[in-house]
Amino acid sequence: MRVGRVFYFDAAHYLPRYKGKCEHLHGHTYRLEVVVEDELGEDGMVLDFNELKRVVDEVIIERLDHANMNDFFDKPTSENIAEWIFSELVKRLPLSSVKLWEGDGKWVEVER
Repeated sequence: MRVGRVFYFDAAHYLPRYKGKCEHLHGHTYRLEVVVEDELGEDGMVLDFNELKRVVDEVIIERLDHANMNDFFDKPTSENIAEWIFSELVKRLPLSSVKLWEGDGKWVEVER
C-alpha cells in the first residue's frame, strides 16, 4: 500500500552554462510529493503522516527552503534536485517515489 504527503518550499537557483533566462538567478515555489510504500503495520498504518512530515521537514525542507540551490548542487536542475531528494529520503523511509514540481506545470519524478 502507498501513502503520500505534499510539501512546499521556496528556493532560488541559476543554471550555469545555460543559454536563456534560467542562466540568471531566479526563484521557484517547489511542490514536493513524497510517496512511501509498505505493508500495513499492527497500528493499521503504512506510516504515520506526522512521522512522514517530521522526516521530510528534517532531511529536506529545513535544508532547501529559502536556499540558493547553487550552494548545494553544481547543476541545480529539477532532475538533479529530485534525484538528491530521493537518495536522502530512501535512507530513512520505505520510499516509493518523489515528484518535484518546479512551479506550475513542470515536474520530475524519481521512482524506486
